[in-house]
Amino acid sequence: MAGVWALLGAIAVVAVVAVVLRHREGRVRTAREADVELPQPVRDLLDPGTPVTLVQISTTFCAPCRHTRVLLADLAGRTEGLRHVELDVTNRPEVAARLGVLRTPTTLALDPGGAELLRVGGVPKRDALLAALRAYLPRPNE
Repeated sequence: MAGVWALLGAIAVVAVVAVVLRHREGRVRTAREADVELPQPVRDLLDPGTPVTLVQISTTFCAPCRHTRVLLADLAGRTEGLRHVELDVTNRPEVAARLGVLRTPTTLALDPGGAELLRVGGVPKRDALLAALRAYLPRPNE
């Protein structure tokens, strides 16, 4: 009987962890106040003429990264002042570590000076990401 209770307990723990992870997937988080110096490979991707650059941190065998790439490229193509670039950290784990990236895909929204505006772990939710970025993008007819 103890084995049955142990199995039920393990199932309950797995279910709770799954719900928490699902809730966090694609959630937009505002940047933390930090003096993190951007690694040079990330700094090289910034365009001083673009208000917001979405830097997608990916790895070679990351399946959700493909979906994120399509979503962010489409969003950047349709949104003035927004640019999407991808950085593969498969062979550069030190870059991911310096940025505090623990999973891929992770998307960082950076201003032209490299300040982090927000970040998303997992595949972003298009509407939530666009709503969070609106304050940093040029207004239409400006």
